[in-house]
Amino acid sequence: MDIFRIQGGRRLEGCVPVEGSKNACLPILAATISLNGTAVIERVPWLNDVQTMSELLKSIGVRVQRSAASQLTIDPSSAANPVAPYELVRKMRAGVCVLGPLLSRFGYACVSLPGGCNIGHRPIDLHLKGLGALGADIRIQQGYVIAECKRLSGADINLGGPFGSTVTGTCNVMVAAATARGQTIIRCAAMEPEVCDVGRFLIAAGAKIDGLGTPVIEIQGVEQLGHVHHSVITDRIEAGTLAIAIAMTHGKAEILNAPIADMTSTLSALREMNVIAEVKRPVAATDRQSDIGGEILEIDGTADHRSGDLVAQPYPGLPTDMQAQFMAMMCVTPGVSVVTDRVFPDRFIHAAELVRMGADIKVNNGSAVIRGVRTLSGACVMASDLRASAALVLAALAAEGESEIHRVYHLDRGYFEFEKKLNLLGGRVVREHAEE
Repeated sequence: MDIFRIQGGRRLEGCVPVEGSKNACLPILAATISLNGTAVIERVPWLNDVQTMSELLKSIGVRVQRSAASQLTIDPSSAANPVAPYELVRKMRAGVCVLGPLLSRFGYACVSLPGGCNIGHRPIDLHLKGLGALGADIRIQQGYVIAECKRLSGADINLGGPFGSTVTGTCNVMVAAATARGQTIIRCAAMEPEVCDVGRFLIAAGAKIDGLGTPVIEIQGVEQLGHVHHSVITDRIEAGTLAIAIAMTHGKAEILNAPIADMTSTLSALREMNVIAEVKRPVAATDRQSDIGGEILEIDGTADHRSGDLVAQPYPGLPTDMQAQFMAMMCVTPGVSVVTDRVFPDRFIHAAELVRMGADIKVNNGSAVIRGVRTLSGACVMASDLRASAALVLAALAAEGESEIHRVYHLDRGYFEFEKKLNLLGGRVVREHAEE
């Protein structure tokens, strides 16, 4: 099992690129099951989760070929097994995204209840509610979701939940509805850029979808989806994580391919903490998808930082996937800061590990109060989930002395060769294999 050994106290400087979006890529890969044609997908980040999804597709009978470093060619014509087994789905929550596509293709799906990060209760009841409204008969049996139908039919569906809309649930229902009979209206639809990218992928394959990026998505079912060539959007969470790494080490660096239009809340939060975040080569919003990689974000964290209050909430609010990283920065920001997570109120497992490094954090009722300390000290800490591992790496970069980050396999699920990117900026991060 790999660990990171990090020597802290070095300012990050230079320039670094960002990969394609994991959170868009995974449901897009799942959606290929529903195609009646081949998909060529560009800018695929070769992450552990992407490799797991590829194996899941292969287990269903889909042919997956990695035709270039960041390109996959997918042919679902030989798909014959509508079962997503526990041993694969347990590794990542996005495995549940095959449920809608399997129903669309076979009229039957047997999908293990999902695993993934330990960040609190994340039921899939809204997925099942939406697919049930389309006409699927659904039951839970021996840890599996079993769904079947003769033909899905359009419906008016509300996907609102107690903590907002569901991103993967919106993707699941949208894919299933693309080939359902008649019109489907999804209300309280997730507006995240990753959902929009899944929608654009489906439209390129022949789907009729309106309202992407709004709370109401309208889908007119078509008989079948065909060939498609699609380029995945840039990962706003990776870009934001790198921005915080640069800022909290009081560095100055450029982030290449940054999806500025999708990072408004993250950049606003950084600016409120007195970090300069400037676009050096802006691209008009209407041209963004045709010129991916045209934006350069310069982060200047050399000034004294300010404390602040942040609330993680559904898009266009601050992403819950950025909450842990901002908490790490607040640990070394003078004053008192408060972080509240309205998407996953229990997503604070990383706080205890940050305290091991000298942070002053009190967690209570979905919020964390952080009193900034002069510096953190290197320590041996353990990652509990994907974004928590990123927060611990950032804390180690800013700490005095050496830190060991254990269980970085969590990090590998969402960040491609992250240590190499940090070292490109002047960090000192070594990956080692060690017995756990």
